[in-house]
Amino acid sequence: MNIVVLNGSPAGKNSITLYTLLYIQKHFPEHRYEIIHVGQQIRKLEQDPSGWQDALRRADLILFCYPVYTFLAPAQLHRFVELMKGLDLSGKYATQITTSKHFYDVTAHRFIQDNCADMGLKYVRGLSADMDDLRHPQGRDEALAFFRFVLWNMERGYHETAVRPPQAAPAVPAHAGVEALNVAAPKRVVIVADYSNSAGGALQAMCKRLKQRLPCETQIVDIGQFPFAGGCLGCFHCAADGQCIYKDGFADYLREHIQSADALVYAYTIRDHGMGYRFKLFDDRQFCNGHRTVTMGKPVAYLVDGNLDAEPNLQMLMEARAEVGGNALAGIACNRRDTDAAIDRLAETLCHIVAERYLPPKNFYGVGGMKIFRDLIWQMQGLMRADHRFYKRHGFYDFPQKKRGTMLAMYLVGGMMNNPKLRKKLGGKIDEGMIMPYKKVLED
Repeated sequence: MNIVVLNGSPAGKNSITLYTLLYIQKHFPEHRYEIIHVGQQIRKLEQDPSGWQDALRRADLILFCYPVYTFLAPAQLHRFVELMKGLDLSGKYATQITTSKHFYDVTAHRFIQDNCADMGLKYVRGLSADMDDLRHPQGRDEALAFFRFVLWNMERGYHETAVRPPQAAPAVPAHAGVEALNVAAPKRVVIVADYSNSAGGALQAMCKRLKQRLPCETQIVDIGQFPFAGGCLGCFHCAADGQCIYKDGFADYLREHIQSADALVYAYTIRDHGMGYRFKLFDDRQFCNGHRTVTMGKPVAYLVDGNLDAEPNLQMLMEARAEVGGNALAGIACNRRDTDAAIDRLAETLCHIVAERYLPPKNFYGVGGMKIFRDLIWQMQGLMRADHRFYKRHGFYDFPQKKRGTMLAMYLVGGMMNNPKLRKKLGGKIDEGMIMPYKKVLED
């Protein structure tokens, strides 16, 4: 069987993720493996497509292999997916291997799965491994079991059923020329937009209306015009002091012109079930901030050009970004609905959140994501020194093991509940005891 491995890691041969594939290759030598270093050689592959196109045409199985970067695959792999869609690959099998600390590996896997469905590939559920799994017997066993599962599915012709998106409503154009709101306003709002995928100026019109609607200084930054030197390399050069290895000025521009705003709006056209290659490049390069939620407390919002109803994974991603970042999500305006009313409401909501300093508590997306980061930075504090200082300063190290009083109290309650006679005698008093602190709040 011909297996083409699309290595999406910018580290190329030094990719941790790739070593899981190499371990599989060692134990299944009867197959032919061709590795294309997509993440490291994307510019070369753009200029000379003949080699990788022929490889994909020969493939029986296409295996996406990459580290998870900011909720999704690295930007370089996003760009390669765009290039792949120029080929007819329908009927071939596909799966994926990722390594991460399980921070939103689910959205990364769904992104690849949805794009496989677009290309008519027969997708088999992938392997989401921890970065350290290959170093342990269980992780190695899981990798081999995964590949046996892929082969078993291929032998029987089994694969995941593609989810058909709902019918897209026609775009509703946004109109400009409106008066600004007469409300308390933030001092400055930045709309970060990618116009490169916008057809007919639809996204530009949405941004223009929002800008005219907001009663404050509003700047539109078209990231399609920024001279990025390249995508994030995952080199950790920025880990100690936040300085990126690239000299294109992006880190300074990000901090001075974008993250300094009172509120942020992200505007994009849906492309390949995501925000597009340029936005992913923008997101990945924000790793110059490490895992520091430097805009927490500021509201964020989205302007979306496209059929968002057909993209549940993208909807979850936008909410999760806000939750993990400690941002109030002011709204998502899409031009497949009542565009003008949605943009106007979004403008009002942004102003209200800034004026009231409203920040709701985190839900599961935010709490779960930050616990993963908390444990990661604690373990890697010697390397990620800027992150460690930030986490200490903001009290993110909220390890439950430190709550000795709560643990002792639970031992006491547990001992009482395990005694049948005492439990019968107490009856409903246990519940009364649990709500006592809350009654005190009302009384005070």
